[in-house]
Amino acid sequence: MREIQRYQINETTIIYYENPNGGCEWIIVPSEKVAEVVLPIRQKVDSLIQVKVTGDDYPKGFVTGTSMRNSGTVQQLVYESQSAKENEETWQIITNLRDQKNNYYQHYALVDKQTGVIETFTKFGNQSGQVQQLEMLSSFSLSCLSPFYEENQVGNLFLTRYRSKWSFEGRKEKRAIEEFQLEPSWKPSGAGVEKFGQVGSMPVRGWFPTVALSDEQAGVSWAARLAHPGSWQMEAYCLDEDLCLSGGIADRDFGSWTKKIAPGESFETPHAYLVVCLGNEVTCGNQLNHFFTNELNKISHEDEQLPILFNEFCTTWGKPSEESVLAALPILQEHDIDYYVIDAGWYADAKKGWEQNMGDWLVNAEQFPRGIKPVIQAIQAAGMVPGIWFEFETVGRDAQVFSETEHLLKKDGYPITTGGRRFWQMNDPWVRHYLEEKVIQFLEDNQIGYIKIDYNDNFGAGFDAEESLGEANRQQLAGSQAFFDRIRNKLPRLIMENCSSGGHRLEPSFLIRTDLSSFSDAHEAWCIPIIGGNLHELIPPVQSLMWAVIRQADSLQRIQYILSANFLGRLCLSGDIQELSCEQWQVIDDGIAFYRRVATIIKDGSSERYGNPVLSYRKPAGSQAVLRYGRTNKEVLLVVHSFQAAKPLLIPFSQEYRLEQQYGAGVTLQRKGALLQVDFTEDFQGAAFLFVKEEEDD
Repeated sequence: MREIQRYQINETTIIYYENPNGGCEWIIVPSEKVAEVVLPIRQKVDSLIQVKVTGDDYPKGFVTGTSMRNSGTVQQLVYESQSAKENEETWQIITNLRDQKNNYYQHYALVDKQTGVIETFTKFGNQSGQVQQLEMLSSFSLSCLSPFYEENQVGNLFLTRYRSKWSFEGRKEKRAIEEFQLEPSWKPSGAGVEKFGQVGSMPVRGWFPTVALSDEQAGVSWAARLAHPGSWQMEAYCLDEDLCLSGGIADRDFGSWTKKIAPGESFETPHAYLVVCLGNEVTCGNQLNHFFTNELNKISHEDEQLPILFNEFCTTWGKPSEESVLAALPILQEHDIDYYVIDAGWYADAKKGWEQNMGDWLVNAEQFPRGIKPVIQAIQAAGMVPGIWFEFETVGRDAQVFSETEHLLKKDGYPITTGGRRFWQMNDPWVRHYLEEKVIQFLEDNQIGYIKIDYNDNFGAGFDAEESLGEANRQQLAGSQAFFDRIRNKLPRLIMENCSSGGHRLEPSFLIRTDLSSFSDAHEAWCIPIIGGNLHELIPPVQSLMWAVIRQADSLQRIQYILSANFLGRLCLSGDIQELSCEQWQVIDDGIAFYRRVATIIKDGSSERYGNPVLSYRKPAGSQAVLRYGRTNKEVLLVVHSFQAAKPLLIPFSQEYRLEQQYGAGVTLQRKGALLQVDFTEDFQGAAFLFVKEEEDD
């Protein structure tokens, strides 16, 4: 292949090639590995843009119905030109291609100089003179993996992806590519395809939109994180020695997506974020998290000290009241809490309850006889920021607006009803006006400083609309995010929490619109530290809002277990706060003080996890440790937990760090040369340790 151009941007080098068919490919490699690049021997070429236009040939390789990669459209793509420019923070590289119908394609790569993260997307423009219908268009596509061998070595390349289930989020699955049948057959006739993703309106249902590929011999890994709130797909593909990886909107086969583009119009894909690093998938996750932490710092109004929340949901279980709030405030005032969040149920129907009554958004007069404002004012007078819960994209069966079917999503002419919920049409002007009054005006009138935005069901592939189910899905969720943006624009100081039954929306396009996100609905489960550790590879811990639900019956050991887990993210207290003993509160206060001390490490740093993978999250066995280094490496936070049948842990750890502070009893540390041994005396212990680097003598 002919090299078009290469760009060395600090530790990352991008090389673009024109292939023999006239199209274009690219590779991204660590700059110090450029001299080792050897492209694979192959019998086909690939493309940095994957696309299928209706009417064009489907791909070969026995994959029709499974993959649309390398369609007839892709075979037509011809490289035309490339432009690049830089500023203090980024490089922007635009690659232009065209097909035989005169449609143009622009591939964007925006490289962050500080972190090496590449924001990438594709723009399609119709200059054919006729309506064009897209069936697939990738946000990113990488080929020549791994670009260090003519022939990939057996057992050397590993694919990593992350499963997600309600209250079991982020389970890592790392397997050799051969286990996915992603190795060439004796003759390159049948392609291997491993395609995964999700269909619907919960982007982290089933899988996180993150994938990584690791070359163990070269010590290099690549990772992609897709920013899309609806149906999406990732696809690993292998026909010959060239392993390829792509992702974007779920295509026609996978997500019932087609998109008509009129002459003169264009379409831009969701953005994806790529990184290549020396190291494994954990290194890539840290690098991506650095990037998104920096982006969050540009928009968030949260205090640098990472405020601590009290959310009353696990205290009242959906039955908040003026009485319950006023009873809790004097207690919380004594214990260094920053936010008081009134969760679901403040709008409850007097007879039917709260679980299916969202949508009318009328304050329950029995629970709040003077309305919500006096309660909000009481929270403010207690020195806390008042917060409240909304699930404004859905309506419940018991709400009057449940019958507003003209403004609700329909499929086959019937309102989409999932259990007790229906869904607003978020692009309907009537709905936008209604929610402006019921949500934004309510927040403004009552001087509420924090909103928890929940979303507790899934409308599926799509609904009745002018275009395809998949395109309806995309447009609906764009409308939802436009309302998030409207809230931010109208109330710029408001703190926004992203929640969807816990962790169903933990993807970049929602994360970057909000200040923090619910990590899970695992309120009181033993797996809290396991999930919290999982998420260190997937979202910045500074956004990972965790639960510390304390019960009157809890032992001091259990309280330490729960509080220690919260050092893996953001601390959110709930539970039986009025029934706790002074001794229990002392353990909580010690945890809060420790959290304050390590907040800067939680906010920005790099994480490593140790311990064998846990098989059962419901009945976990073994032990785990998470080491988190602050951005400057001067401080290190070690968070450890034992489960059933726990054994000691050995952790590589430099002797240049000394122990400064510890939280939690019963866990001991021993130095063993370059290793640190963690010993547990009982099952289900939790502890945290702060280390600081020894000052060097002048």
